[in-house]
Amino acid sequence: MFRISSAVASHPGLRREENEDSYSKRDDLALYLVADGMGGHAAGEIASKIAVETIESFVNDTHDADPNRTWPFPYDTALTLNGNRLKAAFRLANRKIGAAMDANDTLRGMATTAAALLLGGEKPVVAHVGDSRIYLWRDDKLEQVTEDHSWVSEQVRAGVMTEADARRHPWRNVVTRALAGGEDPEVDIAELELRQGDRVMICSDGLSSVVPRETLTAILARGDDLDATCAALIDAANKAGGPDNITVALLSVDVA
Repeated sequence: MFRISSAVASHPGLRREENEDSYSKRDDLALYLVADGMGGHAAGEIASKIAVETIESFVNDTHDADPNRTWPFPYDTALTLNGNRLKAAFRLANRKIGAAMDANDTLRGMATTAAALLLGGEKPVVAHVGDSRIYLWRDDKLEQVTEDHSWVSEQVRAGVMTEADARRHPWRNVVTRALAGGEDPEVDIAELELRQGDRVMICSDGLSSVVPRETLTAILARGDDLDATCAALIDAANKAGGPDNITVALLSVDVA
């Protein structure tokens, strides 16, 4: 059984007037989520808020669920109950975003990434669509748990681009998968093994795309409290130019 401490911080960055990121830190639901809206003006903010509100609501409504209940999507027997809760929640958010665009032409083209961690009776489960990331910090090492759905990340995985090049590339913000209101998205779901002393970081690409992993690791290794660490991470992104909105949620794991 885990005891979780958590903190979250968000900043518009230095070059954006609006903050289109949204987040959820629901200790009561054991749900932690970051969504990075896209679409410009207010539309990205609306897409990320719809995603967060829909995912929160569905996780809350299925708190005491079982596989035999009526699900809005086919139940995936290859996943745990919590895996199905997140997968369905993400897909429902995608449909809500589509419905909002159908009702208001000015919202056409909006979309959002999302990355979430759900704790509970089963193993912790992570879910994501897009390039918002989840990291695990353990034994002074930082591991990226999620795999970006982005053009530059595909080039890095193919071995034709370095991570440093990806951070500078003009197409670094081009995602290949998002909650955008079209067909039901493929949602990456994975179980996460947690141990005493672990820290989990969920962030938008306003942090991960500009701050090298070595710097992220060094900040986490200081052992500061979670609020101070969140502030230091955001400060590092802004010192690197702050080209985008920055959101970071941190969790610290202790055995209850």
